[in-house]
Amino acid sequence: MQSLKIAGIVLRPDSPQIKKDFLIIKELFEKNGISVVLEKSSAQMIGQNGFELEELALDCDFLVSLGGDGTLISLVRRSFKYNLPILGVHLGTLGFLTDITVDELSGFMDELVNNSYSIDQRMMISSDIKQMPVVAFNDIVITRKDLTGMVSIDAKIDGKVFNSYYGDGLIISTPTGSTGYNLSCGGPVVYPLTDAFIVTPISAHSLTQRPLVLPVDFEIELCIKDGKGAVAIIDGQDIYELNHNETFKIKIAHKKAKLIHSLRRSYFDVLSEKLKWGENR
Repeated sequence: MQSLKIAGIVLRPDSPQIKKDFLIIKELFEKNGISVVLEKSSAQMIGQNGFELEELALDCDFLVSLGGDGTLISLVRRSFKYNLPILGVHLGTLGFLTDITVDELSGFMDELVNNSYSIDQRMMISSDIKQMPVVAFNDIVITRKDLTGMVSIDAKIDGKVFNSYYGDGLIISTPTGSTGYNLSCGGPVVYPLTDAFIVTPISAHSLTQRPLVLPVDFEIELCIKDGKGAVAIIDGQDIYELNHNETFKIKIAHKKAKLIHSLRRSYFDVLSEKLKWGENR
């Protein structure tokens, strides 16, 4: 692993109170020989100087997300083309992705400076929606435009007709996103380092529709058959309106997200804590 000498830090938006935590992290990094650069919008929020993410990413060895899972997901997508490892530091409750608190970071520094950490390689998915290239870390959700109707979606795999979905929508999830909206809609939990698509209908108007796990060498093609159209939601953050008969394809992205974790971290411990598994023993 390469030595990590320069950290680019991105803060949770609309949280000026986060300045205290940022200054703690900055001092901690600098004491351990790691320079700190702050992203511009984060810097403006707390009255500091910063750089646009594009400029920052070219100069840094790794990125740091300070906030929650949403902040980390946004940073993964925004920095996708730079292929930098990202450390998620969380505030508040433990996240599925951000597993180190500000208080725990001091104990993790020896691991970080001595290259004694792991880098998870997480699958991402890509698509061209409205002729715009998009990437998703968790999921792409296709759903109805209004609350009164349902949406109809035709699906093909590698150009061959596969299924027709009719209901509240459809989730195409990565294994990382399997513990998100996919889980709440009855989809399976898939180990995050797996390469697979998870296709989960949302409140399907048929008892025979079930979640499906597919290998990533397939290309999924979706066509909106509802006359009212639909919307595509990328990682719960970006929304695109889709018209009747509009078609787009989803496939595995050509790069993976790289997340820095402590070697002591156990994904199954996180699952047990977040999902309350084993509490009735």
